[in-house]
This record gives sequence, structure tokens and C-alpha cells, in this order.
Amino acid sequence: MKKLVLASNNAKKMKELNALLAPLGFEVIPQGQLGIPEAEEPHCTFLENALAKARHAAEHSGLPALADDSGLCVEALHGAPGVLSARYAGDPKSDARNNEKLLTHLAGQTNRKAHFYCVLVLVRSAHDPQPIIAEGEWHGEILEAQRGADGFGYDPLFFVPSHNQTAAELDSEIKNQLSHRGQAMQKLIARLPAL
Repeated sequence: MKKLVLASNNAKKMKELNALLAPLGFEVIPQGQLGIPEAEEPHCTFLENALAKARHAAEHSGLPALADDSGLCVEALHGAPGVLSARYAGDPKSDARNNEKLLTHLAGQTNRKAHFYCVLVLVRSAHDPQPIIAEGEWHGEILEAQRGADGFGYDPLFFVPSHNQTAAELDSEIKNQLSHRGQAMQKLIARLPAL
């Protein structure tokens, strides 16, 4: 098994990525297991943040590293919460408070269009001049109330019209195929033989 450090400590994200990468012979190790602290995410774009996180994890581990930066972009809010999705309602991170804030900001709004965006960055080393970059988008709408118990983040509010369910109601296999992260992962996987 080839070792790959995941520049995240999110257990659900870890499970999702492991399910996709294990069949390809990759053992994904969360950075926290190696004592690597979380990287700063000071940038205004998903790509810059993902690259900073991947380089940070590779530098501290000496292993190839995979990072993602993803978030929810709501049309009526000019792309917010965007890169601030995880901390939309401030620190400490709270899915419940983030969802509450989103609903408050969309109160009375008829345009509920939104999309999840994900960029994955894989670096072979901390100073890799040619990181592998893959991205995905998942379009839907924001409901006025939460539905579903699975998923995380904004999943209970994100309605997928093609399946008439929220992301939190979808079967995990279907979600992995449809989601922004799943799309980005498939693009990344197509380029992994180069490692």
C-alpha cells in the first residue's frame, strides 16, 4: 500500500476518501495521526487554500499529501459562504450554527440556487512543482428546513432535484458518485497512475 497523508482531521471526509482510494492501493493517513497541526487557510480561493494545506502536510510528513478545499457557494449570497463555509458562523466550527446562519441570510429569498465546489490537490512532496489538481461542482438548491440525518456540513439543507432528496438523505454510494468531492476524486484517480 502506498501511503498518502490527508491534510484534514475530518473523520467523515477521511472515510469518504478512504472508500475511494483503498481499492487503488493507497493507505490514507489523517495528518493528526502523525501529529501534524492544521495548516492556516488565509487565502480567498479554494485552490490556494488546498495547495497550502497539501504542502504543509507533505513538509511535516515527508510523504505525498492530499488536501481538499471545498465549500458551499450560494448564488443569492454572491458565492458566500464560499471558502468560509466551515467557519461561516465563526469559531469554533459548528455545522448547526453554520446552517442556522445560512437560513437566516436566505430568509425571504426566492433564489435558492447553490452549488458545492471542491478542489483536490495532491503533491508528491512539499515543493512539488506540478501538483495534481482536480475539481468538481454539485448543483442544487437550499431548502428552508433541514432534512436527513447522514452527511455533514450543509448536507441537510442541500436539495438535489434529480434525486428529490437532500445530500443528507442520499445513500452514501450515490452521494460519492454525485458529489463535488466524488467528481473531483474521479478526475484525480484518472491521473494517479502517474504517481
